[in-house]
Amino acid sequence: MYYSRLIEKEIELKLRTSGAIVVAGPKFCGKTTTCMLYQKSFIKLNTRQAIAMARMNPKAVLPGENPRLIDEWQKAPDIWNQVKDDLDIKYEFGKYILTGSSTPADKTEVHHSGAGRIAPVKMRPMSLWESKESKGTVSLKDLFDGGASFPWDLNQDFQLEDAAHLTCRGGWPIAVLAPKDIAIEITKNYWNGLFVFEDSENERFRNKKPEVLRMIVRSYARHISTEAALSAIIADVRQSNERTMDPKTFDDYLEALNDLYILEDMEAWNPNIRSKTSIRSTPTRHFVDTSIACRALNIMPEDLMRDLESFGLFFEDLAVRDLRIYAGTLGGEVRHYRDNAGLECDAVVHLEDGRWGAIEIKLGGDDLIEQGATSLKTLKSKIEEKSDENSPSFLLVLTAVGGAYKREDGVYVAPINLLKQ
Repeated sequence: MYYSRLIEKEIELKLRTSGAIVVAGPKFCGKTTTCMLYQKSFIKLNTRQAIAMARMNPKAVLPGENPRLIDEWQKAPDIWNQVKDDLDIKYEFGKYILTGSSTPADKTEVHHSGAGRIAPVKMRPMSLWESKESKGTVSLKDLFDGGASFPWDLNQDFQLEDAAHLTCRGGWPIAVLAPKDIAIEITKNYWNGLFVFEDSENERFRNKKPEVLRMIVRSYARHISTEAALSAIIADVRQSNERTMDPKTFDDYLEALNDLYILEDMEAWNPNIRSKTSIRSTPTRHFVDTSIACRALNIMPEDLMRDLESFGLFFEDLAVRDLRIYAGTLGGEVRHYRDNAGLECDAVVHLEDGRWGAIEIKLGGDDLIEQGATSLKTLKSKIEEKSDENSPSFLLVLTAVGGAYKREDGVYVAPINLLKQ
């Protein structure tokens, strides 16, 4: 069974406007399955023989009916250069599709950026709309267009336990399609095999100690959805594991985790406020999928239910994942805001045309919703008074549970299981 992915429209557009595309993202997020929809010939670099032959003669990988899919191209990095050179000789739209679950072992082997020839496409695990676990009655696009279709919905058939399960299970297609009683076990298997590099053709990853990678991921998970400095995460690794960890080693391992598309920090939004207010630029620590953080700390749904404060941070990470996917379909990006006056906003969705919307992410409940709405209105007033930015298109409190409605003050409230792009 195949569930349609929102990234499909971007892939189709890039194939019509670029000579090649490179679809990158974490292992098992569905890159190959989705890209197979568009290929007319393909080669998978998934065996030692195929990889060795591609490295000896990367140009021989290219011939085939277009679009030509080359799966896990980074295992023979010179393929990138050969694709770029081929497009320089005879440029055609939609000629190649490259997929990769890590960046090349030796980035110096990639001699060209590919700008103007190879268009990047970032693919993440499935959002709740893609996994058919969101009704999609609340549209991010509609909110930017005025919210005319915003529903009034009690949403009584979705409980906090459901949100906890989805947080721990994640958006991995193989887990999404599995029965609920074994879905999290499948995600556990994914985590257990994530750092098995003994047979990897990538020497850079083979030299990494899996236990150290897991230590860093655990420390990152303990600081999920916060602006923790990297120095604080290093200190946590040292304290929690009673071992030394110098910054250089940490940076090397952190680069590997980023190259595997596991971590995805969220940058700060700077609206250029005309005042003495200082905008903090520290990124918020996030994962490409919250289930990785849950598995790193061995957190199950019942653990989240017993610790609602921590649950709130993990749910924020899940919400950011979905918001990034939805915003991407609108040509937008998601950032966070925090200033030295203590005002913050969990997510600011900013579109290319300058429109933006502010979102506070809460588990739910009257008190937390009121807190989020107050913060959003304060941010709106500050931006309108002291910045050249446009007024926000909408203010939204995004919750884990509860109903969807528009408050008398104009702030929207909606649960994540009703949201879509």
